[in-house]
Amino acid sequence: MADLPEIFDPYTEPICCSHHLYRSRNLVERFFNKIKQCRRVATRYDKLAVNYLAFIQLASIRLWLRVNESAP
Repeated sequence: MADLPEIFDPYTEPICCSHHLYRSRNLVERFFNKIKQCRRVATRYDKLAVNYLAFIQLASIRLWLRVNESAP
């Protein structure tokens, strides 16, 4: 650290962050965590990618219906 200038402090540099992108990423991560509650998705029992995708679509529809069912 002897070769660094005295004013160098890595913790004071501003961090660029897109709040819109962060919010979208958070929604996607929470969605996948809810999908992984289905054991068949988490362990990937299906051998074919087509069957796996079909079950992910069914699980997504199930979540969507559950959310819209509780809405007024």
